[in-house]
Amino acid sequence: SAPVSNTKTLKHINHFTDVHGLPSIEKLVSSVEDTPEPISTNITGRIPEWIDGSFLRNGPGKFEIGNHKFNHWFDGMALLHQFKISNGQVTYKSRFLSSDSYQANKEHNRIAVCEFGTITMPDPCKNFFQRFLSRFELPKPTDNANVSFVTYKGDYYVSTETNVMHKVDPETLETTKKVDWSKFIAVNGATAHPHTEPDGTTYNMGNSYTSKGAYYNIIRVPSTKKTAEETLEGVTVLCSIPSVDKTKPSYYHSFAMSENYVVFIEQPIKMDLLKIVTGKLRGKSISDGFFWDPKLNTIFHLIHKQTGKLSSIKYFAQPLSTFHQINAYEEDGFLILDMCASDDGQAIANYNVQNLRKSGEALDEVYNTLCRVFPRRFVLPLNVDNDTPYNQNLNGPNSTATSVRISKNKVFCTHEDLHREDLHQYGGLEFPQINYGKYNTRPYRYFYGCGFRHLVGDTLIKMDLQGKHMKVWEQPGLYPSEPVFVPAPNATEEDDGVVLSVVITPNKDKSTFLLVLDAKTFEELGRAAVPVNIPYGFHGTFNATA
Repeated sequence: SAPVSNTKTLKHINHFTDVHGLPSIEKLVSSVEDTPEPISTNITGRIPEWIDGSFLRNGPGKFEIGNHKFNHWFDGMALLHQFKISNGQVTYKSRFLSSDSYQANKEHNRIAVCEFGTITMPDPCKNFFQRFLSRFELPKPTDNANVSFVTYKGDYYVSTETNVMHKVDPETLETTKKVDWSKFIAVNGATAHPHTEPDGTTYNMGNSYTSKGAYYNIIRVPSTKKTAEETLEGVTVLCSIPSVDKTKPSYYHSFAMSENYVVFIEQPIKMDLLKIVTGKLRGKSISDGFFWDPKLNTIFHLIHKQTGKLSSIKYFAQPLSTFHQINAYEEDGFLILDMCASDDGQAIANYNVQNLRKSGEALDEVYNTLCRVFPRRFVLPLNVDNDTPYNQNLNGPNSTATSVRISKNKVFCTHEDLHREDLHQYGGLEFPQINYGKYNTRPYRYFYGCGFRHLVGDTLIKMDLQGKHMKVWEQPGLYPSEPVFVPAPNATEEDDGVVLSVVITPNKDKSTFLLVLDAKTFEELGRAAVPVNIPYGFHGTFNATA
């Protein structure tokens, strides 16, 4: 059979849905100006007085430089947003991240630094020989940190998946320091989705590339600073896992964490390092080096957080693709692992800007060739030893997920759907969030996310795991982004609080708003309309006023 990396040249394209008449969302990926001085918003309904802090959001905000356009949604220049909420009032400000990438692009009035899906054109001012040589440079990692806001040791950073993060003042949104992971530990990058313990200790993952091949590293950052100036000092590599295929490690966007374990999900989305390294020579971007190999299984690796020891038991599952975990916890000798996953991993390539700007049948075609993402639960038995029986389900009656020991150190797992049939009509669920502070790594009942009847979220969903019942917020023509839960001051129940989401209105000019829902009832409490346009963003966090 033909090698998998050539599948995209074959005529066969999978269709997962048959949706027609999708409205254009071109405005969601249109460049905007930033708003560095706070502006007031127009409030409808009521914003609860107890909400006191800043809702910080990150995402691409500029999709072309001069006459050059970025190709991929993940490439747009990072725009940081702050909704400051206090006494029922909301102000808004935004600022482009002053990354080297942004500065170089601005200075040359063209795209000067390679992003994920965009290669830079050789500088027209160089002579022919210099232009030829510039094709042999390795892709310089971008510092355009446009994915998320994260915290390390109590400080805020913006992050993408390369080795560079920026420390940001959550008040002014100004960059105070550029921080390079590789100056502290031997990694080439880290995810934009670290996990934080209640005491502030933070775990992350990053790759390293050595002469022996690629390694996945579990990283631990201490909870506190010894001096005011320090950043990642004291970070350690807890465990290094060699990639099965030395030159083609798996891509991962996040990982899971329970009370005692870090779970690394090795999925069949592969990065061809040789292709990435030679991409510039061949006129291809980094994204060209990514491919989906459905002949491979998914492997769950368990790393014990206290000892750093990698479990000798490997848990296998059918090929799946996952970007975001929901939660993970241990119960009665099992590790419960909840994630948003799909059965096909070619999505990353389809989120190029040209596709998002299509309309009519061409837009429907992009949507229908994307596999829907659904919440799923895996249940991994932790106490597999020499006496554990083979070829029978080791899981108890609490879940329809199964796990079967198939050889000495191999357990094969199937999932339970964390939804009913009705989630299909909302296009599945992505950007999951929980009451993280109180329930991450613990048994929980609720999660929140976006329904995807379009290429971006178009509904907000609250899932109740007791009975798998959903509550939905939707309004035609409105596109809500990732819902973030903020607990009420004297909360006694898991869903005592509000859910915040930035809602984009591509058909109406300058009417984006911050939506506040009662997390319990999922009814709208109020909204704060912002008199500027905002593109659709990725992730956010709530920074409570101390």
